[in-house]
Amino acid sequence: HVQLVESGGGSVQAGGSLRLSCKYSYTHQKYCMGWFRQAPGKVREGVAAINSDGQIVYAESVKGRFTISKDHGERAVILQMTDPKPEDTAVYTCAADRQPGSIPARWLWEIGYTHWGQGTQVTVS
Repeated sequence: HVQLVESGGGSVQAGGSLRLSCKYSYTHQKYCMGWFRQAPGKVREGVAAINSDGQIVYAESVKGRFTISKDHGERAVILQMTDPKPEDTAVYTCAADRQPGSIPARWLWEIGYTHWGQGTQVTVS
């Protein structure tokens, strides 16, 4: 049974910082962990993903501001949000699955994931 539990959401002022954590129980020889977000009235979009080898991909909208990493001790995937903007307001959800192909850009496609957390709200004002 795969469990993904997000934490760290909340309210933050634009230009501040926020750290999201996703503790996971998923294991696979070659896997991928992704952060997705969905704003009101919009479709869910991929934000960042990291695979079991540490390869990383970011959406253009967050590149240079957000950082995804793995905390092996905590078995967690971290999304460090710096310089957040009001347009980053959304429910952030982490996902996990076997690596969905060899093209990093496709790791931001939600269709590649079958295991999802419950999500955590991030509000930037």
